[in-house]
Amino acid sequence: MSGNTHVVVIGGGYAGVLAANRLTLRDDVTVTLVNPRPDFVHRVRLHQLASGTGDAVVAYRDILAEGVRLVAGTATRIDAAERSVTLAAGDPLDYDYLVYAVGSGSAEPGVPGAAEFAYPIATLEQAQRLRPVLDAAPATAPVTVVGAGPTGIETAAELAEQGRRVTLVCGGVLGPYLHARGRRTVAKRLAELGVTVIDGSDAKVTAVTRDAVRLAGGRELPSEVTIWTVGFGVPDLAARSGLSTDAVGRLLTDETLTSVDDARILAAGDSAAPSGLPLRMSCLNALPLAARAADTVLSRLAGEQPENLRQSAYAQCISLGRSAGIYQFASRSDVAGWLHIGGGLGARIKEFVCQGIPGHLADEAHKPGSFRLHRLPGGAAKRRQLLRAARAEAPAVAARVA
Repeated sequence: MSGNTHVVVIGGGYAGVLAANRLTLRDDVTVTLVNPRPDFVHRVRLHQLASGTGDAVVAYRDILAEGVRLVAGTATRIDAAERSVTLAAGDPLDYDYLVYAVGSGSAEPGVPGAAEFAYPIATLEQAQRLRPVLDAAPATAPVTVVGAGPTGIETAAELAEQGRRVTLVCGGVLGPYLHARGRRTVAKRLAELGVTVIDGSDAKVTAVTRDAVRLAGGRELPSEVTIWTVGFGVPDLAARSGLSTDAVGRLLTDETLTSVDDARILAAGDSAAPSGLPLRMSCLNALPLAARAADTVLSRLAGEQPENLRQSAYAQCISLGRSAGIYQFASRSDVAGWLHIGGGLGARIKEFVCQGIPGHLADEAHKPGSFRLHRLPGGAAKRRQLLRAARAEAPAVAARVA
């Protein structure tokens, strides 16, 4: 392709920023980043923002390449035929390539009363809304955190470390991703902090009221502040634009992260579903996916065959207050193993990771192409094995449903 190429990146989170920065590697590429907010949200710190132990906002000038044009606005439609993005306000943006990196949030809760009385924490605005509610609540007020994934665990531990009376309702098992050994480490730390953990078959929430949480077993928990960390959802921009998505709404792509509908549209981060087999929601996946999507564009501009996705490093790190944490190692299938690091060292590793993410983005801004995690050796064969297993399972599932 000759002349100047314009790439529009929709979404200014981890994946969107890294992809935008990396695309500045070529002087003949101009990049426009579209994001609803004028500042970057460091999402892994939202529980700290809500609890008052840290901030979650980073200025784009610190992490975004100077050559990237930032448009603070909301994309409302993608017109693939016209290669154009419609914004809620302002003129449409024409593109030669589009990187779809709209991220994820919490799904609409289906539990009666949850939407009205519980406080989600998946976005900056939600965390900011929760913060004054917690500040206004007495220190002895009962707080219930619903959901025992990383966000739920981190929020419960953060508040309990401040002396709050916290109950963590798991809706099943504590830390579903964790290995049993890692789960015991987390449970021990939460017990030390005074968190009441409710798990098992009766730990599903059936209703939320202004001052209580009701469980499937008939138990009712007093709760002056209820925090909702359950569910996963993505914006419906792709579906509304007539692009193919999976059941959740993630954009369907091939293994080069190219849309199955249009070779000029790529996806990265939580909103991507490569081959219908999306990676787990995490920064560890978002950044390599972004680099791979950007490299696909750059390869096509250079007349080269893009490489397929491969992921060779998996883990999960969870803070357990400011003085403890856990770093859970995993296999190349993203299955947690017995090895983990806990305690104070686990906390230091988690903080190192939290500080390192903006560092990766800033490094890519100053030296595009420097991020290499998506090119670590290994991972490709395992990815192919997972894809074969998924394809073999699909007819069997269809037969059982029929």
